[in-house]
Amino acid sequence: MIFFVGGTRPNFIKIAPLVRACKKFDVEYKLVNTGQHYDFNMSDIFMEDFEIDYHLDVGSSTHADQTAKVMQRFEKVCLHDPPDIVVVVGDVNSTVACSLVVSKMENIKLAHVESGLRSGDRNRPEEVNKIVTDVLSDVLFCTVEYAASNLIREGIPKDKIHIVGDVVLDNLIYYLPHIEKNKRKYILVTIHRPHNTDDPEVLREILIQLTKISKEIDVVFPMHPRTRSRIKWFDLEQHTEEIDVIKPVGYKEFMSLVVNCSTMITDSGGIQVETTYLGNPCISVMDRTAHLYTLGMGSNTLVSHDDIYHAYKHPRVIWEPYRDKYADGKAAERIVKCLKEF
Repeated sequence: MIFFVGGTRPNFIKIAPLVRACKKFDVEYKLVNTGQHYDFNMSDIFMEDFEIDYHLDVGSSTHADQTAKVMQRFEKVCLHDPPDIVVVVGDVNSTVACSLVVSKMENIKLAHVESGLRSGDRNRPEEVNKIVTDVLSDVLFCTVEYAASNLIREGIPKDKIHIVGDVVLDNLIYYLPHIEKNKRKYILVTIHRPHNTDDPEVLREILIQLTKISKEIDVVFPMHPRTRSRIKWFDLEQHTEEIDVIKPVGYKEFMSLVVNCSTMITDSGGIQVETTYLGNPCISVMDRTAHLYTLGMGSNTLVSHDDIYHAYKHPRVIWEPYRDKYADGKAAERIVKCLKEF
């Protein structure tokens, strides 16, 4: 029995192709939703086609409190219904919390999907979560070769490491034939990271930059609940009046927006991967990324919060959409085959 554990929208995006692969190869699995994202449009709406076996309902809190709640509730699930393998994805608090639980239990193995990606900034909680999870994992699945090199340099045995490709691209490739192209011109925005939303001056400047762009082209902003609450708390609503702010949308609708946008402005690592595959310009409001190849391909540009408009007006040259031997939509199948043998 395999447990797939997710707690946020990006987790579920990565789990969905794994579920499809399990069904294809007749592998028994169960789904655990920690509830780290508690907004329906941010999580459950994407999983409406799948049955969740365990809801932990931890909700939002501080890093320590949220991690502790996930550990306490997930341990009870594992004691009641012990799996053979627990598969965690990405780098959120749910990922590291469930990894810690499994590491203290006998006869349960741990697999990490999206291992080895490093930004080099240990001040970011996601970086710490990735490093700890990789150290604890029995099987590590990497998206690209340099991620595997990072793990080897950190002392992870080679026989634990498998380069399989990116399940994020599996999902994109799966849905692309069903996405219609439209002729509307717009910029698509997602901003939710603490370094962009928790400082009122930084958040204000981001909104000012987006408003400046909106005078030249429509700006569509499916707003994360975290960002919406910060804007309200800091009394910045007046800076959103010229921006087309909409509620978070389901994955299929969101990918339609990504495919058809003129430029993406984001602080999400996963979206950098998707836009690079599509060959769409992406402006990332961050100083580092773990997805280094997106910079080399020319599709992704890292900018500070006060340099968004300049980056929009002076886009980099995109050489070509990203392709390698693993970007074939079959990363999840390689993972499930490996887990089945393991």
